[in-house]
Amino acid sequence: MTGVSASTAGGAHAGGVHGASRGTPAVRQAGVWNIANILTMIRLLLVPGFVALLLADGGYDPAWRALAWAAFAVAMITDVFDGHIARTYNLVTDFGKIADPIADKAIMGAALICLSWLGELPWWVTAVILGRELGITVLRFWVIRFGVIPASRGGKLKTLAQGTAAGMYVLALTGPLATLRFWVMAVAVVLTVATGLDYVRQAVVLRRAGLAAERAARRDAATGPEGTVGEVGPAVPTATASEALVATAASAAGPAERTGEAPPAAAERAGQAREQSQEAAGARQGGGETRR
Repeated sequence: MTGVSASTAGGAHAGGVHGASRGTPAVRQAGVWNIANILTMIRLLLVPGFVALLLADGGYDPAWRALAWAAFAVAMITDVFDGHIARTYNLVTDFGKIADPIADKAIMGAALICLSWLGELPWWVTAVILGRELGITVLRFWVIRFGVIPASRGGKLKTLAQGTAAGMYVLALTGPLATLRFWVMAVAVVLTVATGLDYVRQAVVLRRAGLAAERAARRDAATGPEGTVGEVGPAVPTATASEALVATAASAAGPAERTGEAPPAAAERAGQAREQSQEAAGARQGGGETRR
């Protein structure tokens, strides 16, 4: 008997469990259906509607062009807010990472292509802008294993200039405003080329640094922690000083010393050998005279 009622114990246990659950906040995983992704999907859905409005009635009706501009403006505004909301409220998802850049390029590409199709924007302008966007996308994948090229301030200004210029071309402007939109588009083209070259420079620097780091890592792995290549074999024993002196004396000694005989005995044998050779030579000479 503890003197504690079952209800009290149960309440304390329940309170402990709830307290533990309150003390350990759950990590919220952002789902696909969040406000940032919804804005991105709205921008994607606006692309076909924008094209239909821009090309309605031959593409030259000011009323339809105004509606097309409204759709384009909404798409550009959602482009500003969806990324900011996703980063601020931790709503970044894999879907958003893929869909957001696709939506950006889709709405801008649709506007430029339609304007060039209507003859209001030179095709080379469309080619430069879209070629740059496609090239930068490929460039990012080229260096993605070494790092990410962040969006620069120039890139953001480029996006603003492109959106403003394209929006002014979508509207049926005349007079000074038509001249102004030409210069705004010229600024957009310059920023497009300049920031594209800067991205190329950053990609080359990033790739070189990454390759250098990989080579250094492979070199460190090959040489080992002490900086020695391979393993050192066992030491080969060398002759001592006394052994070297004995070998030198043996090589300098004559035949008699190497055979262990005394010098007089060796001289006597050498004399006997000379006598035998002389006798043999005399015998050969005598035989030769008899034959002649």
